[in-house]
Amino acid sequence: MIVHRDARCVVVDKPSGVATHRGWDDGDDALLQRVRDAVGRYVYPVHRLDRGASGLVLFALDGEAARAFSLAWPEADKRYLAITRGHPPAHLMIDHPIPRAPGEDRVFARTEIWRRETFGRYALVAARLHTGRLHQIRRHLKHLSCPLIGDVRYGKGEHNRVFRTDHALHRLALHATDLAVDHPEGGRLAVTSPLPGDLAAAIASCRRHYGTEP
Repeated sequence: MIVHRDARCVVVDKPSGVATHRGWDDGDDALLQRVRDAVGRYVYPVHRLDRGASGLVLFALDGEAARAFSLAWPEADKRYLAITRGHPPAHLMIDHPIPRAPGEDRVFARTEIWRRETFGRYALVAARLHTGRLHQIRRHLKHLSCPLIGDVRYGKGEHNRVFRTDHALHRLALHATDLAVDHPEGGRLAVTSPLPGDLAAAIASCRRHYGTEP
């Protein structure tokens, strides 16, 4: 689970189905508690990742580091891979306001995407967050009419079922692959995470079923 650790921070590879913090989930299990137990000390979450998503999450190991990472976070480079229903443009900067939280006013939000590959009606999409709003990638892909596979809130049930039955994918098709941010001790912290087995297998299954195009 731990992919990087130093004196000021720890980066972990979150599995799908685990909330980042108990405050965002009704269950007792949460990533923060798992990381705290693994390192044997209190940890400070610098950001969060949707429960259904997987991939890189950064925790600071002291309050000063948490403040430093939070100040650096607007310039962090956060990248994801996703499977969508529908084919977005080859490259697009999405500027579309979304609510800061349910029931609140819409605020500026920007996501950059690249279409990496298509198979049938589906696509493999890379995304980079330029802002960090709640469910931003999911909302922005829905705005393009290319919702994420496995998204029960913003997606399409019929396509989610296809991926469960034909491609053995039972989760949100979103993985945080790359994270780079200025480190409190100087320099740049940069970590990567490969696609987990279930997502890689679903993509391979799509290629077999539908063929592939750039």
